[in-house]
Amino acid sequence: MRSRNTVWLLAPAVALACAGNPDRQTLAGLQRVSPDVDEVRVENGPKQAIQGYREFLAEAPTSNLTPEAMRRLADLKLEKEFGVLGGEASRPKTFEAATAQHAAAPAPARIDPAAESDGAFEQRATVESIPEPTAAVADLDLPEADEVEWAGPEEAIVLYDRILAAYPGYAHNDQVLYQKARAYDELGKSDRAIAVIDELIERYPNSLYLDEVQFRRGEYFFTRRKYYEAELAYAAAVEVGKDSPFFELALYKLGWSLYKQEMHEEALHRYIALLDYKVESGYDFDQTTDDGAEQRVADTYRVISLSFSSLGGASAVTDYFAANGRREYEDRVYRRLGDFFFEKLRYQDAAEAYEAFVELNPHHPSAPQFGMRIVEIYESGGFPKLVLESKKAFAERYAMGAEYWNHVPVESAPEVVAYLRGNIEDLATHFHAVFQDEKHRDDRDSNFAEASRWYRAYLASFSEESEAPGLHHRLADLLLENEDFGEAAFEYEQTAYTYPVNEEAASAGYAAIFAHRENEKRAEQGEARETVRRQAVASTLRFVDRFPEHEHAAVVLGAAVDDLYAMQDYPAAIERGHQLIDDYEDAEPAIVRAAWAAVAHSHFDTQAYADAERGYANVLDLTANDDPTRADVTENLAAAIYKQAE
Repeated sequence: MRSRNTVWLLAPAVALACAGNPDRQTLAGLQRVSPDVDEVRVENGPKQAIQGYREFLAEAPTSNLTPEAMRRLADLKLEKEFGVLGGEASRPKTFEAATAQHAAAPAPARIDPAAESDGAFEQRATVESIPEPTAAVADLDLPEADEVEWAGPEEAIVLYDRILAAYPGYAHNDQVLYQKARAYDELGKSDRAIAVIDELIERYPNSLYLDEVQFRRGEYFFTRRKYYEAELAYAAAVEVGKDSPFFELALYKLGWSLYKQEMHEEALHRYIALLDYKVESGYDFDQTTDDGAEQRVADTYRVISLSFSSLGGASAVTDYFAANGRREYEDRVYRRLGDFFFEKLRYQDAAEAYEAFVELNPHHPSAPQFGMRIVEIYESGGFPKLVLESKKAFAERYAMGAEYWNHVPVESAPEVVAYLRGNIEDLATHFHAVFQDEKHRDDRDSNFAEASRWYRAYLASFSEESEAPGLHHRLADLLLENEDFGEAAFEYEQTAYTYPVNEEAASAGYAAIFAHRENEKRAEQGEARETVRRQAVASTLRFVDRFPEHEHAAVVLGAAVDDLYAMQDYPAAIERGHQLIDDYEDAEPAIVRAAWAAVAHSHFDTQAYADAERGYANVLDLTANDDPTRADVTENLAAAIYKQAE
């Protein structure tokens, strides 16, 4: 940091010596003494300092120290009236400090962009940023008016003019001009102040005050809407270099001066340079501890969004960074632009801003969040078709096993996985519902294909989730509704028997039997139908064994026993028939009677006539006297007895 002569309530030691020593040395003697011009704080206040300077000037009106004493006396008068300004202690050290010191209050914390119009934003973000003094006049025990004559900035200006006229070669005349300009400014004579500043710049182009006075000129012109003149002044302040405490603020206002001239790309160069500098200086863009700093960075992003909006939106951002070099904070630029458009209810433009970044940076950690945001934007805008398309795009781009996961560990992005899971379920549910809607009858095939696709995508990636059995059941329902009975039966069985016990299992197992039976009806006669029948029986027996307490277990078991006998699988028919008879005593009599009949027939056909006799006897007991089949049962019983006699 460059050092400057600090303007405090000061006095040189030699002046204090004159004021405190009644036996003053001669002027010649003073000139033989090496003057101590180190600046120190005078604890007794300005009274002693001013008296010392005045006595010194009275004793040595033409000393080589005279202009220094005159300058300090004038500075003291100005400081008494308005406080310290112009020294290193009063200069802001950072962009944040500079903007916090202007006449208005510090930048408000976290302003909601949606609640602030563009006009209000420009007015707030471009408010005059002249730093105020950081030190107020001390609360001093001042002398009576007749002891020390206090004068305001007018007397200080007179003293400064005397110095400039009498001592044109004085080494600190740039500071004299600086303080003179300040005095005019304090008097509200801004035009006179700027004229003095212009003189300072012309006479002392290498002054240590160059950055500040150029910045002040920029503010002067900017507030008067002389944006070209402001541009030149801000640019001069920026050229002083990054070590200047005015560098960031001047760069920021330089961008605004160009923006006001509708030179949007030129303005962007300055704003991007400012963000580059923030990165270089280690600024944490995610910090939330300094509301003022955060708001000002947000303001920079907003005016960048305004500029890109004027240049064409998302495509302009892509073109800009392609031409001027990629940046690590590009995602923030696209995001802020998207939010800017969203606040304006420009939903399509907002979504395009996010999509442009994702297309360019598909494996960036922020890409999935941008995809989510696109869905939210279209939902907010009430565009169901675009919502659907954006959900599909997200599901395809971040499906488990997609290229994205070769660059990002799955465990590092649980929120993306969770959103993907819910997104796929939404897609499956949507297309299933549309498939069922008679209004979309003509599109049933395509809606069926989409619903099936997303159900299977979910099950392929999230089979371990608790929701998986329910999704699997719905897939089977979809297939059943589409009359794909064989596939439906298979998926029902997967739901019922491949997951841990769940509430979907029993209903799925029962539905699988129904699907098999429907498939059997449609199968061609012969071997094909026989195969389907065996599948139905196998599914039934599996169901009964897994869910013996199911309310329909006895009914489906009875049908399976009949089929087993019809397929001449006599041992199985006998075994399962007795299972029904023994385990389901409360079953309907007709079901039990049919089971006894299948058992009896199976024994008879395997020449176990005694067992057949017992079976037919039980069938007869369960047959009503007026039942037309009673005679047949009686005849079968007689045949079993006859066979035993043979």
